[in-house]
Amino acid sequence: MSLRIGIDVGGTNTDAVVLDGRTVVASTKSPTTEDVTIGIRAALTEVLADVDPADIDSVFIGTTHFINAIAQARGLERVALIRLATPPQSLLPMIDWPDRLRGVVGDDVHIVAGGAQFDGAPLSEVDVDGLRDVARKIAESGVRHIALSSVFSPVNPEPELLAERILAEELPEVSITRSTLVGRVGLLERENATILNASLLELAARVIDGLEQVVASTGIAAPILLSQNDGTVMTLDRARLYPIFTIASGPTNSMRGAALLTGIEDAVVVDVGGTTADIGLLQSGFPRESTVALSLAGVRSNFRIPDVLSLAIGGGTIIAEDGGTVGPESVGFRITEQARVFGGDTLTFSDIAVRAGADPMGDPALVADVPDATVAQALRIVGERVIHAVEKAKLSADDTPVVVVGGGGPLLRVVPGLEDLVVPEHAGIANAVGAAFAEAGGEVDRIYDLSGTTRAEVLEQAKAEATALAVASGADPAQVRIVDADDVPLTHLGGGSAVRVRVKAAGPFAQQPATTPEGN
Repeated sequence: MSLRIGIDVGGTNTDAVVLDGRTVVASTKSPTTEDVTIGIRAALTEVLADVDPADIDSVFIGTTHFINAIAQARGLERVALIRLATPPQSLLPMIDWPDRLRGVVGDDVHIVAGGAQFDGAPLSEVDVDGLRDVARKIAESGVRHIALSSVFSPVNPEPELLAERILAEELPEVSITRSTLVGRVGLLERENATILNASLLELAARVIDGLEQVVASTGIAAPILLSQNDGTVMTLDRARLYPIFTIASGPTNSMRGAALLTGIEDAVVVDVGGTTADIGLLQSGFPRESTVALSLAGVRSNFRIPDVLSLAIGGGTIIAEDGGTVGPESVGFRITEQARVFGGDTLTFSDIAVRAGADPMGDPALVADVPDATVAQALRIVGERVIHAVEKAKLSADDTPVVVVGGGGPLLRVVPGLEDLVVPEHAGIANAVGAAFAEAGGEVDRIYDLSGTTRAEVLEQAKAEATALAVASGADPAQVRIVDADDVPLTHLGGGSAVRVRVKAAGPFAQQPATTPEGN
């Protein structure tokens, strides 16, 4: 028998599922623990109760370790930033970082001559002597991690590659993260993402060691892969180098799971958890990615991440006694202690939904005294917010299906205006299902100069490169497909001859992930 396990660690619950093909063999939903590896071990132990660990051929995990570390500014390391550009710079590095994060990561910033222009031509020669001087300063400071960025490095990575070689000679014990491998076009945002990634490297090593130990302790000898933000996966070796790519895997896994459980590949997905409802658009079975800079704990970044709108509506959302205020506070994972339906004294959305006729949980008699007016008012507010968010997620006014997943998903069935929602079987563990069916992928995001060529030609070139990257990541060449492609003219560059092209390719694994080579 060949089985796979999907695990998704959320802020409230840790979900796990064992799958035989697309058939759910076993599943569980358990509270997330402060040390999330404890919760993962408990979830694995439960789903393996009637399953032979020897039958597991792969384990896929989506974890909140790294997003929590950034949000709480805990477990991060000091980083030295080196930017290759032409001084002076009007856009200073880390200019908008919150004091709390800057205080942890540091503000060890160095600008050295180098970089490229929008068409890849050198902006200036890399100052090799200047780099060696900076390396000596970093050695004296004791910083163990370098974030290396260069102007227009996605167009021409050579300045970063040269600088990396020089720094590696001078500082062989120091890690170096190149911005070309982390972020997209946009110097400041790409640079910020690179700094954050570098600050996470030591934590990533500890977390991944812990995950390996937890999985091994259950008797599983199968390869482990981590969910990425874009619906694909990475090996643990790659995750040790680029933990930043895992931080938004939760919403992505839920949306991928929605597609797999329903067979609907183009839909609006509403993922209702204990604290929030995340709404996003599913296109060709993958979440639509954000095309704008995102704010991560107050830091602008631009790596791959799903375009998701979060509402403060979940099963544990606190409702005012008159129903006139919904959230944003939530009882979260303490719902079984504090919600009225479980014997607590806090009125939550779960209480309102059960009172309105949702599938029973706890003791419905405990909410029988909630006034009809309170129920109606709370449901009206929830309905208005969800419907508005769903409309914002759509690309057109067409009748797009709306799929609801997550532990709190079925609660929305009693909300006026939301009666036609698609709620699949196993909706409560859609995130774990999505994690288990993540694919191998590749992406190209680059600025091209159209002088002497056409937009159609560069788009085909980008598609071929993205496909090759997906295959290099382990995708079956016969099943790789283009899941997203767009091109945007950049009229402010190169006299109007520049265009930014973004293409993403993905496909199922050609073989067991154990032999998957490193990819994009």
